Amino acid sequence: MKASLLLGALIGALVTPTWGLDVDLDDSDSVDQALSLITKGLLDYYKGDDYGGTPGMFVDPYYWWEAGVAWSALIDRWAFTGNDTLNDMIVDAMQFQVGKNKDYMPSNQTMVEGNDDQGFWGIAAMEAAERNFTNPKNDDDPGWLALAQAVFNEFVERWEPQDCYGGLRWQIYTWNNGYDYKNTVSNGCMFNLAARLYRYTGNDTYSDWADKIWEWINKVQFVENNGATIYDGASMSDNCSDHTKIQWSYNYGLFISGAAYMYNKTEKDEWKTAVQNIWKGSSIFFNDGIMYEAACQPSDSCNNDQRCFKGIFAQFLGQVVQLVPDVADDIMKSLRSSASAAAASCSGGSDGHTCGLNWLQSKWDGKYGLGEQISALAVIQNTLVNKAKGPLTNETGGTSKGDYNAGKESSQVSLTQNILDISTKDRAGAGIITVLIIGGFLGTGFWMIK
Repeated sequence: MKASLLLGALIGALVTPTWGLDVDLDDSDSVDQALSLITKGLLDYYKGDDYGGTPGMFVDPYYWWEAGVAWSALIDRWAFTGNDTLNDMIVDAMQFQVGKNKDYMPSNQTMVEGNDDQGFWGIAAMEAAERNFTNPKNDDDPGWLALAQAVFNEFVERWEPQDCYGGLRWQIYTWNNGYDYKNTVSNGCMFNLAARLYRYTGNDTYSDWADKIWEWINKVQFVENNGATIYDGASMSDNCSDHTKIQWSYNYGLFISGAAYMYNKTEKDEWKTAVQNIWKGSSIFFNDGIMYEAACQPSDSCNNDQRCFKGIFAQFLGQVVQLVPDVADDIMKSLRSSASAAAASCSGGSDGHTCGLNWLQSKWDGKYGLGEQISALAVIQNTLVNKAKGPLTNETGGTSKGDYNAGKESSQVSLTQNILDISTKDRAGAGIITVLIIGGFLGTGFWMIK
């Protein structure tokens, strides 16, 4: 944490008002004003445009994957309010991180990058394509659709039917802790992209993969009761049969969103049923109608990563509202009650509108960080989805450039080159940065991603 940010938060704890943001959820201008303040707080953690900064990256201790989540949320802010003041910054940030193979595997991340990390950047690109976000400035820059396709195609290359009947590993490279773990979030990212690419392009290959992933994740019982229960994953040592039975909101979000895209495109009852079941199971993430992270908030143990999970969940729920009318009203009711509670938590810091983690308190809880800002931004702005256009496709006005073959030949080349380039220092860094939970932390009942 930067010293200035920490000092501001500590001072704020002494002088902070307790009433939070004054926002009328029925007034778009009022919501946009609140979002502007929350966004300002979010960007306090971004120094990528400063001298010596790295475009697209947020300050320590926030990992690269969460930056992708932040840019995705800021794309939605533009889509739902029309406020385009940050569009150039977002384009520059997301293009700077694409990597030489244009697949969201930049050289400064590939030694420690996991499938889930790459997946959330691919999802951000997909969000940009569906919302008709500002296209890249240069002709040789990859389009948002092409970037999402590149990430998905590399996932296909990494699918392993010989272990646990299929699925993606958590990690891409053998030297990273968690390589022998197949987790729900990585496969959820793949499922989400498959469903969205199918709806956007109409290409049946993506539909086939969405079906395959859904069948597999149910077969290995990472998902049970047709979606009502979603676990974290399992070690490959026992053929993925010994599950880590921790439930995270963002996993539910990935799958309810993907199922919603599939239902919206196919109108098949099986997908509507999946949406309904996942939403029913999602009740564990609401306390008196207010969203919370059930696996870590009650014990006050949420790490930096987990503090943004509610924001990811809220963004995906907003998509479901636009895609599946049968559950839209019920979900919107929960989004609105959570948004009001989140706004009440945004009363901290020296600025008086730093957002907290625990929305159940109706005031700032003393927590602060990038994840808290992302989550408050996402849940409040997704109360506006009914006033915005739904996700576009190639046939309904989407203009993003695609490339069906993107990423198909780059994955192995990139891996080989990175193995040749890796140094002892890089190996040490990979081991330190990536936290292995299978051992010690399983005893505490929590599985934390890196």
